[in-house]
Amino acid sequence: MPSTRPQEPTVTDPQAAEPLLQVRDLSVTFPNAGTPVHAVRGVSYDVHRGEFLGIVGESGSGKSVSSMAVMGLLPTNAKVSGSIRYDGVELLGQSDRELSRIRGRDIAMIFQDPLSALTPVYTIGQQIAEGLRLHDSALSQRAAETRAIELLKIVGIPNAERRAKSFPHEFSGGMRQRAMIAIAIANDPQLIIADEPTTALDVTIQAQILEVLQEAKDITGAAVVLITHDLGVVAGNADRVAVMYAGRIVETAPVVPLFREPLMPYTIGLLRSMPNMAANQQERLVPLEGRPPLLTNVPTGCPFAPRCPIAVAACLEGEPALLPVLDGPATDPATSIEHTAACIRAGEIADGSLLRPDIFPRPDEVPEELVAEVAPETVLDVKDLTRAFPLTKGVVFRRNIGTVRAVDGVSFSVQRGRTLGLVGESGCGKTTTIMEILELAETQGGTIHVNGVDTATLSKPDRRKLRSDIQVVFQDPMASLDPRMTIEDIIGEPLTVHGVSPAEIRNRVGAMLELVGLEPSFAGRYPHEFSGGQRQRIGIARALVVEPKILVLDEPVSALDVSVQAGVINLLEDLKQRLGLSYLFVAHDLAVVRHIADDVAVMYLGRIVEYGPSATIFTDPKHPYTQALLSAVPVPDPELERSRQRILLNGDLPSPSDDRVGCSFRSRCPLYQLLPADKQAVCERDDPRERPVDGRLVACHHAESDRLVTA
Repeated sequence: MPSTRPQEPTVTDPQAAEPLLQVRDLSVTFPNAGTPVHAVRGVSYDVHRGEFLGIVGESGSGKSVSSMAVMGLLPTNAKVSGSIRYDGVELLGQSDRELSRIRGRDIAMIFQDPLSALTPVYTIGQQIAEGLRLHDSALSQRAAETRAIELLKIVGIPNAERRAKSFPHEFSGGMRQRAMIAIAIANDPQLIIADEPTTALDVTIQAQILEVLQEAKDITGAAVVLITHDLGVVAGNADRVAVMYAGRIVETAPVVPLFREPLMPYTIGLLRSMPNMAANQQERLVPLEGRPPLLTNVPTGCPFAPRCPIAVAACLEGEPALLPVLDGPATDPATSIEHTAACIRAGEIADGSLLRPDIFPRPDEVPEELVAEVAPETVLDVKDLTRAFPLTKGVVFRRNIGTVRAVDGVSFSVQRGRTLGLVGESGCGKTTTIMEILELAETQGGTIHVNGVDTATLSKPDRRKLRSDIQVVFQDPMASLDPRMTIEDIIGEPLTVHGVSPAEIRNRVGAMLELVGLEPSFAGRYPHEFSGGQRQRIGIARALVVEPKILVLDEPVSALDVSVQAGVINLLEDLKQRLGLSYLFVAHDLAVVRHIADDVAVMYLGRIVEYGPSATIFTDPKHPYTQALLSAVPVPDPELERSRQRILLNGDLPSPSDDRVGCSFRSRCPLYQLLPADKQAVCERDDPRERPVDGRLVACHHAESDRLVTA
């Protein structure tokens, strides 16, 4: 159902009460073969009662390590110094037994991977009850089990009585995270630390989890520390934000001033590099070049200086302290909000001497003379594609107990020089669809034409020849590159398969490295010597070396930090324009798809439910599922994010093995719940097929009905 979160962020007066959590000069060092890693360096912050603090930054910035130090969960070889005071009590130096009395009762943690955090041999109910009885010995087993069921109901798990007896592997990712929240709030803690609680979840499930987390905060009255790399999540939930870089906090502020007027160049770069659903599709993203420093040595100057466009000589003389900067008018400091930044030029940014768009300007478009002329033609055509897998049971004598319809009648086409975004939740059939295409073989059902050739008719030599026309870039750049091979061998391997001479391979590898923005001299290096963004560029170079017409991109930026993915997205857009490439872009991040896709196909349970031009679908979605997807995507703008309407989908994605009668989306459809009985009967009886509605195809009986949300 539609949901709004109109509340304004609450800025706690630091003088009003003693902070619930006080962290002062926290440092964490790990031994590393004689060269210690300074993971956290002099971090200080406060968390007040009932406050929601967001801690953001790139991977390796020290976010999780600092919070694990608060919980006392770091390995024994970690050297921790400074002070961590909870409710006036010093936690550093306490034994694990003493900390165990606080963990779970006063301070609770929600971990990033719930499947790893939950014990696989105990039921969910047993694990919740265990936490209750551990901190209340007078509580009976029966009372603990009853309370566990109540907690599962609070976090929105259906059939709580039955689900309490289920094991973690029987829950979906979203349900496991809900169970983790239930465990965290079981003893009414005063502080909840959530470490990337939505990172591995679909956007619709993410919206549900954040709603549950807010509800848990309201029920318990707890303060929340949310660790995340997603600035959109912070914008919609946090009261105050701390930005970390190279093991330190480099900027803190209430959420609205930080997003509206950031004062640290690193924060400015992060915000400008983020894909934004509310931004103009034609605007290029702003990459944050370079990578964070290795923390084996303590920086002598500003650690961001090598990546900072406004760095001056003084930046290298010493590491700047985190100091207050007044945002408001200098003549009325009483109305100003305390805003701290670790930058010697923060004052120039605050007074307007340095303009934020000039610090990180948007890259230039590809010059018109370099844009390839593209003739209108269909390079990939998929018609009524189906793929089913048998569902079996038994070990010795296996028997078929059903069928999983992973892809169920999918049709779409990709035009030369255009990008088709294939989006949907996990399990909707996106990956199975592209694997069927990449196999270039006869399908179970339907047809696939690549450059006008039916793949079912290909002989083995023809199939090998056609493979040079369609290449793939995988999601995980490290896993897709052989660590034993040099970059030259990795990029040149496809050419070896096609019988190209070694001299020609060397020339083309060098040209490809230059094309994707890497130095040709890198050819002799190995994958581990590159950053994540550079490794993904190497994967793109390997795909382009055989001069394909179509690139299948399987979540190509989901494993990258937001600062890195901006450069990869811009590179893909440049290559498309320069070479006339066509992309089949598979992703769950709709903000990224908004920036790169010309057309969009939305998949649900093996079918396409809405398909048409990107601008049409993103500005005026017709299918209730598409509306829910778009409403759930976080926007990095606190004022806009808190005023948007949400469509929260109840429940998880149904199993593709279930028998389907009528519309398969109706069990989660918020529009179905609002329809009169006669129209609901149509959804229950008839399976909707794609039909034209306002310039796109929609598989919904009631697509012309009023929208569930307004822009």
